[in-house]
Amino acid sequence: MRTSARLAIALLGAAFALGGCGNVPGVPDHTYFRMSTPQALPRSDKPVFVNPIVVGLFEANGLYADRALVYALDPQADELRQYHYQLWTDPPTRLLQRRLQIELRESGIAPLVIDALAASIGAVRISGEILRFERVPTVEGGHMASVVLKLRANRPDGSPQLEEIYHADVPAADNRLLSTANALFAAVDQIFAEFHADLIKSEALEHAR
Repeated sequence: MRTSARLAIALLGAAFALGGCGNVPGVPDHTYFRMSTPQALPRSDKPVFVNPIVVGLFEANGLYADRALVYALDPQADELRQYHYQLWTDPPTRLLQRRLQIELRESGIAPLVIDALAASIGAVRISGEILRFERVPTVEGGHMASVVLKLRANRPDGSPQLEEIYHADVPAADNRLLSTANALFAAVDQIFAEFHADLIKSEALEHAR
């Protein structure tokens, strides 16, 4: 057999071997985590806002803009990493937008709560930025879900009505990643409850001016 023929057979065999790498035992599968069921906010007997509320897509920089879950290496969260095979079903920027929209709509705070509306239509426009959204180890050996969000509400004329930074830490029930995922959204719900209360207070101040 010629040398060129032997080389061709060897290359063909290598190609088949590489093609089968996806089935090699021990290679981890991707795991996807859904958003847990949103918690209900206090229900308003009648709309607090006359105008619609638009909840925009949240912003995030660096690690928090990706679908991979983020975890800290130390309790102070000075060093962060991303999991390679543990992902959210959607980026957190989309998950948190959808969650806040659902919670505000079901609270009855406004006649309409939506994710997009023409700029020409007067509306209270809410924006958010993810500053922290991660799994943090505790000194006791467990894990904590740590979330920091910057939330802002603008009046229909575009001027700021409310802008605050909110922080919540919730312990995970156990060391499973699913428990941390649920704790992260529990922390988000704590923040949204604070923001909801602040929104109502800010609107009351608007009418008192």
